[in-house]
Amino acid sequence: MLVTITRNQPRPQWLRAPAPVGENYRGIKALVERLRLHTVCESAACPNVGECWNHRTATFMILGNVCTRRCGFCAVQKGGPLPVDYDEPRRVAEAVATLGLRYAVITSVNRDDRKDGGAELFALTIRAIRERVPDCRVEVLIPDFQGSHAAMDIVLEAAPDVMNHNIETVPRLYRQVRLGARYERSLDILAYSHRVRPEIPTKSGVMLGLGETRDEVLAVMRDLRAHNVSILTLGQYLSPSPKHLPVIRYIPPEEFAEYRREGLEMGFAQVVAGPLVRSSYHAAEAASEAGV
Repeated sequence: MLVTITRNQPRPQWLRAPAPVGENYRGIKALVERLRLHTVCESAACPNVGECWNHRTATFMILGNVCTRRCGFCAVQKGGPLPVDYDEPRRVAEAVATLGLRYAVITSVNRDDRKDGGAELFALTIRAIRERVPDCRVEVLIPDFQGSHAAMDIVLEAAPDVMNHNIETVPRLYRQVRLGARYERSLDILAYSHRVRPEIPTKSGVMLGLGETRDEVLAVMRDLRAHNVSILTLGQYLSPSPKHLPVIRYIPPEEFAEYRREGLEMGFAQVVAGPLVRSSYHAAEAASEAGV
């Protein structure tokens, strides 16, 4: 089933997400504002913010909300980075405790201005959460740290429960989609994580609908398995604005289901695939089903 689209064509029914309303949604919004935190849910214009926040889950974004890269798909603000806030880990831990989370997902903007790419703040945040909420599992969704193994070591020493880094798209589209990133570099840091700390599952995600072919998607999935990635997410790319890359194709749910079936046959411990899936969507469930 091929869906050809134009910018003005409405989204298919399978891409309709709940509106961001409700008491829990308002409560998390107030908490985030009070603690002066950022979430990828808002900064990246995630379509699932209504569902997730009403279930009292959120993905916290550390190191500010201004990214040093200009990826063609991403809604996060670009420009000069903000100063590092060393009180931020404490406030994230406070938010995790207030929400009663037993599974927290921490991500960040790219910080190419810093030698460690921001790895220090990831480690401090993991430790702050563990100190405040000892039984909370922590998944980190890291940038590529420009391929620095030393930066990876800093995060790995803090022992996150899941190490996530998104491959995002197929190699042919990298120059359009992931400006400043390299496909082989992303594979390398995933492989390095598994090699150094094999007990920490690695995870990655791919956006579909940017013009990739089925064979290219399957090749990326095979590459990820060859580099010992155990959890995979596949979701539909949605253009945040007319200034961002356009959606080339809407992938129907049954095609996502087929990718999931093929991924499990390849040996992934868990594959979460669907039009509204994002890298941290139902992350706790995916980790549990993968044995984390």
